Amino acid sequence: MKFKLILFCLFNLLGAAVFAQEKKAIDYVDVFMGTSNSRWMLGPYATMPYGMVQLGPDNQGANQGYNWMAGYEYAINSVDGFSHIHAWTMAGLRLMPTTADLSYSDEPTDSPYKGAGAGYHSRIQKETEKASPGYYAVYLYDHDVKAEMAVTTRCGLQRYTFPEKKESRILIDLQFPTEYDFNVKDAKITKVTDTEIEGYAESGSGGFNDYKLCFVLQFDKPFQSFNAWVGKKLTRNCKEISGKGDVGAFVTYKTQKVDQVHVRSGISLVSIEQARLNLKTEMEPFGWNIEAVKQNAEATWNTLLSTIKVEGGTETDKAKFYTNLYRVFAAKQTWNDVNGKYVDPAEKVQTLKYCKNIYGGDAFWNTFWNTNGVLSLIAPDMMENWVGTQLELHEHTGWTGKGPTGLEYSGIMEGSHEIALMVAAYQKGIVKDKVIAEKIYEAAKFMMMNEGVAIYGGEAGNPKLKEYMKFGYVPYEIGKTNKALDYAFDDYCVAQMAKSLGKKADYDYFIKRSQNYRNVFNTDLKFVVPKDSKAKWIPNYDEFSNNSFVEGNGWEYSFYVPHDVDGLINLMGKDLFNKRLNDGFEKSQEYKFAAHALDRTTGERNEFYINQGNEINMQPAFLFNYSAKPWLTQKWTRNIMETFYGATPYQAWEGDEDEGQMGGWFVMSSMGLFEMRGGTETNPELDLTSPLFNKITIQLDPKFYKGKEFVIEAHNNSKENIYIQSATLNGKTLTRTKIHFKDIVNGGKLYFEMGPLPNKNWGVGK
Repeated sequence: MKFKLILFCLFNLLGAAVFAQEKKAIDYVDVFMGTSNSRWMLGPYATMPYGMVQLGPDNQGANQGYNWMAGYEYAINSVDGFSHIHAWTMAGLRLMPTTADLSYSDEPTDSPYKGAGAGYHSRIQKETEKASPGYYAVYLYDHDVKAEMAVTTRCGLQRYTFPEKKESRILIDLQFPTEYDFNVKDAKITKVTDTEIEGYAESGSGGFNDYKLCFVLQFDKPFQSFNAWVGKKLTRNCKEISGKGDVGAFVTYKTQKVDQVHVRSGISLVSIEQARLNLKTEMEPFGWNIEAVKQNAEATWNTLLSTIKVEGGTETDKAKFYTNLYRVFAAKQTWNDVNGKYVDPAEKVQTLKYCKNIYGGDAFWNTFWNTNGVLSLIAPDMMENWVGTQLELHEHTGWTGKGPTGLEYSGIMEGSHEIALMVAAYQKGIVKDKVIAEKIYEAAKFMMMNEGVAIYGGEAGNPKLKEYMKFGYVPYEIGKTNKALDYAFDDYCVAQMAKSLGKKADYDYFIKRSQNYRNVFNTDLKFVVPKDSKAKWIPNYDEFSNNSFVEGNGWEYSFYVPHDVDGLINLMGKDLFNKRLNDGFEKSQEYKFAAHALDRTTGERNEFYINQGNEINMQPAFLFNYSAKPWLTQKWTRNIMETFYGATPYQAWEGDEDEGQMGGWFVMSSMGLFEMRGGTETNPELDLTSPLFNKITIQLDPKFYKGKEFVIEAHNNSKENIYIQSATLNGKTLTRTKIHFKDIVNGGKLYFEMGPLPNKNWGVGK
């Protein structure tokens, strides 16, 4: 009996140990993944989902001002400072603890670390650099300081552990090197008490995004002195400093070994009072407990990431999956304060009417394929907020935003693909209110009927839309040829919304206009070709030239008709379509499907085919689903997941993961899903491919959807068994390579039988 009791206890202990070691979703996230050769927007920054604050290290401080790809580079073993905003074309409020020789300038990273001209940067001990969603820490070797930081959506908490020094400092820098031309036009920093500082910096970046960053800093210990600089002039023991350009301040402490100083920061684009309100609401309840802030961030992230559970596959596969899922939600920002106040593009303070949070960031450039799909499935509330964001902009300025960086109009990128997001939100049932639906349609129709304009220092709407409406395309001497393709897709989206709302005349008009892509398709060459205003094709056409195309070439854009793939196949011819496309994949495979790697020596043609690293070329693998060769979709999607997507700091994405779209592609594709038309149809469909994992369970939001969960199971799945042999949906045989969105959100099970060889009879029917 005693022996059985011992065995029982041992089994329980063993089971408890195994359970304790089971990884959570957040444990698979590697925030350093892809941070070598990255952009300003991608780093190991501490941030919340769509966080206003992205607090973390910068280490590419070259010359002041423009510095392409400035921000964080994993391979550089130093830190210039920790700044709060890492949004596209936006930056601000850098802090840095220092103890070495006094320096308040940010010198090039490769300058000396001591003595004259050293700057305040520091080498780091790489093994001390730790980060997870919402947290970052590192040891600054030259200052002998451990720096840690954790965040809420709008606030940060930093903890600095100092050595014994007569003068330890915390620097506050308002202008420093960023990716774009970032200049402080006016700034003020004020000592409120010996434990609080407030200030603002009016900044401009890229020529179109002016904003006023307001902040409040609170210290848990009184500082000895407040000192400030403008340019080269340092003023000791002052109470306030103002100016433009290089403006900053520092406070001093006399520290003993392992003395710690905590700094709380709250920011706002509205006012200093609002920054203080954000700080009081979000951060002060945690006191000075950085562990509590970290745990709160991790719990928030884990709850979000855990809405999708993947089983099977390798540990590397899971790291790639959850890190890519993380990047989808670390790519954009929340720009309203806790009480709903925000600054619109006209620099007027508004209060939210159509959403709980208003968002901004880089462009919606073809996010309809994947990013929107991820949001639709596991964060429909964020889709709802995106719709509200566009309605807020439209109501106050007359326009929606294709890339509302800090809510400003940027003109980036092509088309008005925010329309696809708004339409999909209605078609998928995320937006149910008919009044809101009419407002969506009003905004979408306006965007496709009115020429874009220069407004509020930026550009809103679609340039050359008048020419598009006049000619049915944009002549190449007037604008880029690809505009006809982007505008045609947007027309399709408006048409689908009109159809759902019973607006037949509008539907007929826009669905006809959506066929304008045919006007730039040369039926002799079987390529999209630039055409002039006299309807003459450009002479000496080269399909690999980017002449008259944005970030792509004629070969790539010739496959870019997401709303009418069947029509495109008929124009090109199915056999040529399949051969040309498959040849492109074959020729791109050794370059990991990254066209920029296909550069040749001078004088040779740059034969760029499949470019998974850029938005206009992320759908080709799924086109075989439409050309009766779905096994090639299965082959190439799995190949891309294995080769293009890596799992190290040095190789994760062979291109810009600047808006979450590449992350979204991996997440959706690894579940075997893709949205060719972005969910904009009246009954949205998803394309199917070979899932990466044996089992995927999607927890569905009970507020928006009926079902409790949707399960995707791939039996006999492996790295070799990548081909779908058969499939069932809720036990019924599935012969098409498509399912409806409602099939997922109603809950149920999609089952695949996998094998090592293609089943060329499955999925070939319509």
